[in-house]
Amino acid sequence: MGDHQQRVILAKLGLDGHDRGIKVVARILRDAGMEVIYLGLRQTTASIVAAAEEEDADAIGLSMHNAGHLTLGPKMAEAITAAGLDIPLIIGGIVPDEDVEELMDAGIAAVLGPGASAEEVVATVQNAISARDKA
Repeated sequence: MGDHQQRVILAKLGLDGHDRGIKVVARILRDAGMEVIYLGLRQTTASIVAAAEEEDADAIGLSMHNAGHLTLGPKMAEAITAAGLDIPLIIGGIVPDEDVEELMDAGIAAVLGPGASAEEVVATVQNAISARDKA
């Protein structure tokens, strides 16, 4: 990590309007010393990719609570790849255990469920960034 402050984009993709959890995650990551750019509700894959490029992001985190994770997660991963970015995508929220493997196969770096501790959130983001840096 050195003296580089890790920069994380957080967003709600699509029409999901539940944003309490992602705001808690933003605070957790900021308290851990990361720079967090929260894009807010109703973002598109294009707006998230544009922000990641503009902000030189180290990771992207999406919050999913509307059962769209199997559609929106892979679409976001595809948009990141199509833009030529090498940025890990982390999904948090309501994701059934049986869907995690499919998301990982689609290019999602990590999935966090409800009740993840602050330490787990920070470690997951840091590990996703470190894995990318080692690749």
